[in-house]
Amino acid sequence: MLLQTPRLQITAPSLPAFAWRTIASIAGVVVVTLLMLSPWYGYHRDELYFRMLGQSPAWGYFDQPPLTPLLARLSTELFGDTIVGLRVVPALCAGLLILIGAAITRELGGRRNAQTLAAAGLGTGMFPLLAGHTLLTQSADFVFWTACLLFVLRALLRGDGRWWVAAGAIAGAATFNKHLIVLLITGLATGLLITVGLAVKGPRAVFSDRWFWSGAFLAAVIASPNLLYQAANGWPQLTMAATLSEPVNRIMFVPMLVALLSMGAFVIAVVGWLWLRRRQETRPLTIATLVTILLGLVSGGRADYVAGSLIFAFVAGCVPTTAWMESRVARRRMVWWGLLGSSVIGIAVALPLLPLAALGSSPNEVSRESVGWTQFVAQVAGVHRALPSGTIVLTSNYGEAGALDRFAPDIPVYSGHNELWHQGPPPETAQTVVAVGLPPERLRQRFALCESAGVIDHGTGVANEEQGLPITVCSGPRTPWMTAWPDFQHAS
Repeated sequence: MLLQTPRLQITAPSLPAFAWRTIASIAGVVVVTLLMLSPWYGYHRDELYFRMLGQSPAWGYFDQPPLTPLLARLSTELFGDTIVGLRVVPALCAGLLILIGAAITRELGGRRNAQTLAAAGLGTGMFPLLAGHTLLTQSADFVFWTACLLFVLRALLRGDGRWWVAAGAIAGAATFNKHLIVLLITGLATGLLITVGLAVKGPRAVFSDRWFWSGAFLAAVIASPNLLYQAANGWPQLTMAATLSEPVNRIMFVPMLVALLSMGAFVIAVVGWLWLRRRQETRPLTIATLVTILLGLVSGGRADYVAGSLIFAFVAGCVPTTAWMESRVARRRMVWWGLLGSSVIGIAVALPLLPLAALGSSPNEVSRESVGWTQFVAQVAGVHRALPSGTIVLTSNYGEAGALDRFAPDIPVYSGHNELWHQGPPPETAQTVVAVGLPPERLRQRFALCESAGVIDHGTGVANEEQGLPITVCSGPRTPWMTAWPDFQHAS
């Protein structure tokens, strides 16, 4: 059987040529386009936060592993502390995702046309473009998931267990970016265990292969610093997971899953899943795909958390779809128009192409939270600089703190949001505070005097999370900061 994994097998199955010229051209166009559009709108609040955390590299943070903040630090060091410099890495991740996706299609026997279809679908998919335009944790996560699945697929199809070691290395490294790779590992383990009971041979050979267990051990070793950090800090990831799990995520999960790439790509993904399920050697991966998606739904996470599974099903589906459409011109037109035509809306939503007046009705939260930061900082800084020396700014979220750190680094800023709370309270000498976004009634319980200094108006006309938030000037803390600081902690 194809699933058999002998201890040493040098001869790989004959594969179609990789369509380097076509695939690299598509990836290159996507990367260049993303870089050209990178300055539009502005920083997203998460980018400002990652940039701020990256100034103090650590083994982990309360709300996430260390990789994305480290990438933000490396980007600004290598390419300049600008929005373009910060977004070089996500653009390159988008290009790499296209290359890996096409490699999966090739691994399944897809020739040039199938690889081109896969690359085009990924290059025009809404979430790959969104994560390629903005430095998010998903930017690298998409690459980790698809690379891990590629190596697992090679281990299963080529009968060469050494690919399990590569998959284990990728899975372990992925934990430094997001812990969601655990969902994929759970899905893969479930798929292999179930197919052990369905097949006389094959999966049993996987579990008896020393390379499989070497890969699992390597993944655990590489991921161990994350485990140690979590254990030493009271498992903060469990707190964040409970915080991020929301009923609305379950309601929107299926619609967002369909929209992750495009409607046309989702249809191809369904075709791919059914096609893979009929092949014994790939059946564990179909179970893994289904399990990861169900785990994402049940846990209340967002659909993009398990986007890697849908991407895998899509690039696999390009093989049978291409075989079906090649016999007739009408079929080719239907597939290509269906794929690219349904991508138009996703492209317009994912990239900074809409006028500001239309952002209020856009489903893209990333775009809405990427405008108005310079105006926000100018307004808060104007209030701060009119107050006595030693005045600090206390923000309600990490985006506000990150914006002030970026555009007004001379202003001392503190926040009780997520990791920033752990960076400590303000100094006890701070007797006057410019509080941004915090409820005035709550502040009056902590300070002797609080007066309104207006509300945030970034002047863009976009109704995002910052517009209309109160600015309050408070003085005379009723208790020492060290005593009061626990009351300011919040996570989201």
